[in-house]
Amino acid sequence: MSIGKKIRHKAETAEGTVKKNVGKALGNERMESEGRAQEAKGNAKQVGDKIKQAGRKIKNSFKH
Repeated sequence: MSIGKKIRHKAETAEGTVKKNVGKALGNERMESEGRAQEAKGNAKQVGDKIKQAGRKIKNSFKH
């Protein structure tokens, strides 16, 4: 996984967290739920990349 992807996914998660907290503070349920969704999406992308990376490590261990 490239460092650029890692940064983008962490930024998406952070942006979702901020949006969720601002929505909560303002009492805006729609903004809060959008923030939760965006946060979950960023976390899912991070987990997916970690799984891919682990798969590559396993694959490479059998090559040697």
